[in-house]
Amino acid sequence: MEFKLSLSRRIVIAFVLMSALVAGTFALGIVEAVHVVEERLISRELGGDLDRLLRMETMDEWRLRPEPDQLFYFSDGQNDFALPDDLKDFGPGFHELFRGDLSYHAFVRVVDGRTYVLLQDQSEFEKREQLLFAVVWVGFLFSLALAMVLGWLLARKVIEPVVRLSRQVRHRDQLLALAPPLAPDYAADEVGELAAAFDTTLGLLRSALTRERMFTSDVSHELRTPLMVLASSSELLLENPALDPRARKQVLRIARATGEMRELVQTFLTLARAEQDKGMPTDVALGEIADDLVEQWREPIESKGLSLDYDPASSLRGPFNPTLLRTVMGNLLRNAWHYTEQGRIRLLLQDDGFIVEDSGVGIPENEREAMFQPFVRGGEQRGDGLGLGLSLVQRICESQGWGVQLSAVEPTGCRFRVTLNPAVGTPQRNFHLPLTGH
Repeated sequence: MEFKLSLSRRIVIAFVLMSALVAGTFALGIVEAVHVVEERLISRELGGDLDRLLRMETMDEWRLRPEPDQLFYFSDGQNDFALPDDLKDFGPGFHELFRGDLSYHAFVRVVDGRTYVLLQDQSEFEKREQLLFAVVWVGFLFSLALAMVLGWLLARKVIEPVVRLSRQVRHRDQLLALAPPLAPDYAADEVGELAAAFDTTLGLLRSALTRERMFTSDVSHELRTPLMVLASSSELLLENPALDPRARKQVLRIARATGEMRELVQTFLTLARAEQDKGMPTDVALGEIADDLVEQWREPIESKGLSLDYDPASSLRGPFNPTLLRTVMGNLLRNAWHYTEQGRIRLLLQDDGFIVEDSGVGIPENEREAMFQPFVRGGEQRGDGLGLGLSLVQRICESQGWGVQLSAVEPTGCRFRVTLNPAVGTPQRNFHLPLTGH
């Protein structure tokens, strides 16, 4: 069974349980010792008193009388010396007797077939015994409380290097090439071995990141060159007055697609390198980006027999990364266009973000969370795409601190709601993707 408690709590619990075992053993030992001592000492005392009572010349004339707190009985005794019924079943030796609120120690001896019993009031002894047991019980509880405090202090001392190591490992500077090693800061113990293991793993991770940055730089160079050729060629073609309207329309589409691809390349580079100094947030109007994308996608959407409803109800402005914001909205529009065969696509601007809604095939509720994973298309009805669009949307929202929510539309279709936070311009370490459905 896997423990769900933290390491410090487990240390405290173990310390308290160990202390409870030790203190409980001592407490039980004290209680048992008190009973043993009580039986032996009282037996010896009462046995001696009973022997002195038996050394009488006659049974009618006493030379020795019981002590004031003692009672003497014997078989065939008369009056106050008659053996009561509650003593007849006692065998020879030491016993304890309770009569109402009073308690007695009893010692029984059998001589020539006659049973002699001497009782001694033990009420005061019982009070002292109860006081002793109360002290033992309080001491047991105090030892548990002390063990809890000491365990907490010990746990803090023991796990302090582990906590410090975890903070160092989580620090973003650990991925830098010149980050200092962790192991020299710790003793040559288990924590030191763990720090050395982290040094090895972080070294491999830094090497992998360096290779990835080099790869993305090479890809950037190789992709930008043909894109620049396409863009310049499109510009030259558009300057040709002999170009007929149909050809000019196609060249314009090529030019727009080239510009979109250049932005997409920059988006992937920004996400892969995680360099916020490239594409820093600027003051951007959400409506301007939406207007441009609606103009770009209206013709493809309407040529498919769909209607595009655009509701610019908000004039939201904020310090957003325009390239990333355009990529998120453009990918959601492309996703809606790709998976909608009839009906409409709707883009609604809100005070805190925007909504892209379609009347396509929809996504089953049990597949919605997985739709934001790479290469997931959600079944045969989701078409033949690669399943990277929504994954890119999720990655951008994670890096910018935005939220994206997927829900169903009745009777069929999907609704993607993106919540923007104008105060956030840097990535957040913890990101939770809310997924709800109707």
